Amino acid sequence: MLPYQIIEKKSYGKALTPEEIAFFVNGYTRDDIPDYQMSALLMAIFINGMTNEETLALTKVMLESGDRLDFAAADGFVADKHSTGGVGDKVSLILAPVLAALDIKIPMISGRGLGHTGGTLDKLESIPGFNVNLSGDDFQKMVLTNGVSLIGQTKNICPADKKLYALRDVTATVRSIPLISASIMSKKIAEGIQGLVLDVKTGSGAFMPSYDDSKALAESLVAIGKLYGIQTTALITDMNQPLGRKIGNWLEVEESIAGLQGNGPEDLMMVTLALGAEILQMADPQLSAEDAHKTQLAVIENGAALEKFMTTTRLHGGDTKVLEKPDNHSRATHRVDYPAPRSGSLQTIDTMQLGFLGIELDAGRRKTSDKIDPDTGFVIHKRLGEKVQTNEPLITIHANKKPALDSVMSQMEKVFKIGDEPAHTPTLIYEKIG
Repeated sequence: MLPYQIIEKKSYGKALTPEEIAFFVNGYTRDDIPDYQMSALLMAIFINGMTNEETLALTKVMLESGDRLDFAAADGFVADKHSTGGVGDKVSLILAPVLAALDIKIPMISGRGLGHTGGTLDKLESIPGFNVNLSGDDFQKMVLTNGVSLIGQTKNICPADKKLYALRDVTATVRSIPLISASIMSKKIAEGIQGLVLDVKTGSGAFMPSYDDSKALAESLVAIGKLYGIQTTALITDMNQPLGRKIGNWLEVEESIAGLQGNGPEDLMMVTLALGAEILQMADPQLSAEDAHKTQLAVIENGAALEKFMTTTRLHGGDTKVLEKPDNHSRATHRVDYPAPRSGSLQTIDTMQLGFLGIELDAGRRKTSDKIDPDTGFVIHKRLGEKVQTNEPLITIHANKKPALDSVMSQMEKVFKIGDEPAHTPTLIYEKIG
């Protein structure tokens, strides 16, 4: 086989065979196929899509490119949660310790920022000393003894996906149902889990802005999970505005701590508890949704969930002092409010654009080698449908570079739309799939 022929075949919209997919992906993983040819194939897939059979073949080759964890000896239900990505989405930081405090084993292999969305690993690394690069053995031991560990992909877990993930981020090939499906599910299957809940975002800040595409992605992910014997459900949730009030790596950790203390924003906690209820009901089918919510709230109220986060941070080498006193963490040099240009009702927030503006502040990456600034980001003061007055702060920008601050300020008028008519408040959780 020749890479050129496979690229050409897919560029004409023809289905690739499992053998062709395996040849290309394995060749790229071994460095036999260069970035420019893989980029061409990714763009052909992005434009022309893949059949269900192609998506399954891509998932299989990614999964089989590395090791699979085995939690058969685990005492308790083994599960994970995954989000397709959103602005301000820090659910994993709250949900993982909540579920671990309830004796669910959570082996969470997370990713870095992708496109306009933040990454769980970047958020965790804003905690000084937090090491997300554990070996597979150390990761597995921590899950068994502590109940939860959060790491990035090791070199032995889905190495094909790890390499492709970074390339997709910088080649504008992120928003593809088959590529997203294969990437997510290969890692989740490799975790050796029994249950999986997926948070599939929809709206202006999601990788899949249209509801139909979001639903198609949810159905694709759930179908793959079930084929591999994993209890899998998906919730389609809103991303027409940021989740919670804070956007940016340390700012989101700070808000997560507030959530674990019982003081999190209502929308963030509602999504978190709904996702957690799905996993608790997988572990115990006799548990009602209401009781699953109450159970989670109980470990937040009694401090067990926060203590689990503290313990997990210590085990990962992180400094818990900044978690105990967040004000001790470094802060951005510039913190400037963007005022409402007029009175009225907040009609829309261009959430995706807001995510890209975060990249200008170095809260995200332009290229894979970029260094993240953990202190930059935004604090949202107004939500969709709320009344605003002229010059009232809509958002506070946290920046360390004055030119970046000035650039972001000049573009804020494109992010917020204020009108005279009463605004629609979007539904937070639209639908359950699976």
